[in-house]
Parts: sequence; structure tokens; C-alpha cells
Amino acid sequence: YEGHNKDLSWISKIQVNHPAVLRRAEQIQARRTVKKEWQAAWLLKAVTFIDLTTLSGDDTSSNIQRLCYKAKYPIREDLLKALNMHDKGITTAAVCVYPARVCDAVQALKAAGCSIPVASVATGFPAGQTHLKTRLEEIRLAVEDGATEIDVVINRSLVLTGQWEALYDEIRQFRKACGEAHLKTILATGELGSLTNVYKASMIAMMAGSDFIKTSTGKETVNATFPVAIVMLRAIRDFFWKTGNKIGFKPAGGIRSAKDSLAWLSLVKEELGDEWLKPELFRIGASTLLSDIERQIYHHVTGRYAAYHDLPMS
Repeated sequence: YEGHNKDLSWISKIQVNHPAVLRRAEQIQARRTVKKEWQAAWLLKAVTFIDLTTLSGDDTSSNIQRLCYKAKYPIREDLLKALNMHDKGITTAAVCVYPARVCDAVQALKAAGCSIPVASVATGFPAGQTHLKTRLEEIRLAVEDGATEIDVVINRSLVLTGQWEALYDEIRQFRKACGEAHLKTILATGELGSLTNVYKASMIAMMAGSDFIKTSTGKETVNATFPVAIVMLRAIRDFFWKTGNKIGFKPAGGIRSAKDSLAWLSLVKEELGDEWLKPELFRIGASTLLSDIERQIYHHVTGRYAAYHDLPMS
């Protein structure tokens, strides 16, 4: 898709059928999840999609180190052995941190001798309300420090006021600043006003060169929801049909239980098919999800629930 001949007038004509989306979302939530050993297998699969995240004002190099260790050893070794999965190299998909913590994460992962990618949020996260110049510089600095994935936030006001060309141009510049790094574009869907806007913003983000579209920063009052996800997944499907390009999907914010993670996996499987169920095209942004998955696997293996001290804290 070339910038110089872009005519985005068609974007304003798009309408999303709200009631139909809500019906589909209800259907998914009502569904029963997989059981027993099937569940254990799906939960281990879910681990490999997690962008293990810490985005707190009190992040220090030591809790980044712990996070990186947990990313490399997400599930206790003896539990993996019991499932005969100890030699499969199960790690999380990435570690996601603030730009100032990228160096810490890169060093910690190097020391642990593993090649898990470091993702960094950038562009005035979470509000995206800083000058474009500083937002672009923030991307460049994070990449320089060793981040190979950049989770950017869009300027929501451009969506709310219908400035699609400006949004496209801005994301193009993010893309350029990323260089070789993967661009994951956070739409902050809880702040876009309507499902129609979610679809439009998804399309623009993909046309402008995003490798992934992501629901939320995790800092909005409303984060990843099924209706929003359905709209984003349909946009990904439409974009694939139009261009042949597969764009990734990342729900984030509020995904805390193992059961939730399974619902997200089955949603992606149903909407986009098995080929999207790999870390190159699907991620879950989460900080506490992993410990619940580990608890469930512990229960599957031992038949009892873990006491707090049974599972090491990340």
C-alpha cells in the first residue's frame, strides 16, 4: 500500500453492525472450555503467546531480572516433566517493559542465555499525548537499546475527529522509526468511542505498516473485550483477503485467568484459523496471567491446588 496515492475517503463509509458483534461475543462467552489433558496442552500453548509485562512506576532492574527469569522458566520444571514437556523449550513470547528498562531486560536475558525478544512500549505511553518529535525519538532510543518489538500508542484524538490521513501518516513515521523492529500498534479501543472507529483505526494501522494491532495499553478503564476483539479480528481477515498480508493480534489488559486465556485462543482460532495461533501472529499482553496458568497446570498434575509458597513468584 503506497502512501503517495492513498485515497482514504472509503474509510468514512464503513459501518460496523453493533448488535451482530455483541451477539457473537455472547456466543463465545457462553461456550464451555476444553477439559483435562486437552486443557493442560492448551494452557502450555497459551504460555508461549504471552508478552510477559511489567509497566509500573516502581520497576527496578531487580524486578526486571526476575521477570526475565520467569519468561525463560515460566512453568516449574517438575510440572513440565510430569507432562513430558520439559525439553520443548517452552518460554513466553517476549518480555515487555518501559523504554528506560530495555537495557536491564536485554542484559538479564543475555545473562540467562536466551533469545526471548524484548518489547518496549513507546510514543508517550499510555496516553500518546506528547509531541510527535519526542514520540519518534522514544522509539529510536528503545530500538538502540535492544528492543526488537515496539508497542506504540496512537493519538486517539485523530480517530475521534476522523483525521484518517493524519493517523496514517503518523503510524507510517512510527514504522520508519522502528527500522528492523516489529511494530505493534495499540489502538486503546476503550477510548475510541465506537466499534466502527475500532474497525477504521485497525485498517489504517495495518495499511500504515503495523505488524500487530493491539487492543489496549492496560491502563484504560476498559481494556480487552470480546466485541472489540471480534471487530479487530474481522479487520485483520478483511486486510488479509485484500492484500495477502497476515497481521498479528494482541489483546492486553485485564486478562488474568487461565480460563480467560483459553477463551482468547479459541476466539482467534475460530475467527482466523489455526495459522494465526503462533507467536508471530498472536500475543497476549499480561502480567499476572502466567501465575494462574501455572496454578492450573499444578492442579492438573498433582490433583490439588498450590499453596502460595509452592510456586515461585516471578
